[in-house]
Amino acid sequence: MSKVRTISLPDESCLHARVAEGDFIDCYAVASSLTPRKAAETIVDFPGWARFLLVIRRIVVAPFGLSNDGPDAPDKLGPFPVETETDEEVIAGFNDRHLDFRVSVFATGEQVSLATWVHPHNLGGRLYLRTILPFHIAIARNALLRVAKVG
Repeated sequence: MSKVRTISLPDESCLHARVAEGDFIDCYAVASSLTPRKAAETIVDFPGWARFLLVIRRIVVAPFGLSNDGPDAPDKLGPFPVETETDEEVIAGFNDRHLDFRVSVFATGEQVSLATWVHPHNLGGRLYLRTILPFHIAIARNALLRVAKVG
């Protein structure tokens, strides 16, 4: 089985244009020959334990008016509207009341990376990010293990 590695955001990623001081960004990679779209579809096909965590999130954030399913869009990957798609990268995500976020799935033919960028708007966004971070890391790393298994 391929090992998930922590890497820097690929130099060619369009996500670089969003990153500013104070933002959160992480990036993980795994050996895979999948296209960005196929990898992204695999990533959002969450296993049962991750879907359970998303249900808990939905319940906890409901009183705060945070989005659960993302805005309507003609092209979505799970709840995430696709913002940009090239031969090497798919970027999806949206802006919410507490933070803006995007995920990038970047594929070179030998490696797939999954990066997450978050720009918190306020204290609530920073607290939210700090709270979900351990779950985010587990879900992202598991997603790339599933990508490696598929291709």
